[in-house]
Amino acid sequence: MITMTEIAKLTGVSQPTVSRVLNGNQAVNPEVRERVVACAKEHGYQPNVMAQSLAGSRTHLIGVILTDISNAFFADLVKYIEQEAGERGYRLILFNTGYDTDHEQECLEIVQRYRVDGLVVVPAQAQSRRWKEQLHSLPIPAVVITRRAEGLDCVYVDHREAGAQVGRHLQEQGCESYVFFGTMADEKFEGFAEEIKKHIPNFQKYFKNITTKEPAAIEGELRQHLEKYPGRVGIFAYNDRRALQLLGILQKMEVEVPGRAALVGFDNTYMCEYLYPSLSSVSQPNEAMAVKAVKLLLHKIEQPEDLHVEDWPMRARLIPRSSSVLASGV
Repeated sequence: MITMTEIAKLTGVSQPTVSRVLNGNQAVNPEVRERVVACAKEHGYQPNVMAQSLAGSRTHLIGVILTDISNAFFADLVKYIEQEAGERGYRLILFNTGYDTDHEQECLEIVQRYRVDGLVVVPAQAQSRRWKEQLHSLPIPAVVITRRAEGLDCVYVDHREAGAQVGRHLQEQGCESYVFFGTMADEKFEGFAEEIKKHIPNFQKYFKNITTKEPAAIEGELRQHLEKYPGRVGIFAYNDRRALQLLGILQKMEVEVPGRAALVGFDNTYMCEYLYPSLSSVSQPNEAMAVKAVKLLLHKIEQPEDLHVEDWPMRARLIPRSSSVLASGV
């Protein structure tokens, strides 16, 4: 790979002049600048990002820390983050924590060594005091995405309101009992339960929470609930991957969907419309969240004196499909 010194020899100008041109300094003779840029392009010059960062320059790198890159929702989100960042001259370094808080801490330490200019992060535990303190201590700006983290810049969907949409939908579909697949500490569940309690004050009597991901255990808990409550059951899964798992288990049990069980997922990933029956799901504004997060982060990079904390909620939208909506006349 060609160096600045070699470009200087080939173009007949000094190495400091080459450095000024390649670092965007406009105070160089246009003819000289054109000659240096043409030579750099011809020989495939690549800047030494780490050397630039050690010299105090921006690296034009953004760190992105996710919880589960295998989830199609996060893959889609990264696509939009990369597009928006790329249009503004930035590239990404991607990390995956697997919801492991110790690994998450390691990732935060590693991004500092790479001297990224800023960080977009999906936290494993958005309300963890230790994690918040660590993020606050970073010498670079950071924006939390998809989760609300009090006291930090964040762009997210209002999960409580989204869960309430699911609760209203399953009520309207005539469900008589309910299952939530996920942790009850999730704001999605809180909104879901609050909405149903408006109509069924003793909601807990007709409700079952399933947290295990083990298929046989899920089947056992579902069978127990269905035997106890013969009416139509409304099932809400915290994401589409788990909704897909539930759909397979219900089909194995020969439980009619949506007739006996109405199923709703979350994230509205691409597979939802291709399943049979197609999966009702909550659609998050991935592109809008990504664009806002990148714009906010770059503003904080360029205006480090701006200490105002941005709390930016966005609204999700339930997309009803065949897994929860009874056909006309059924």
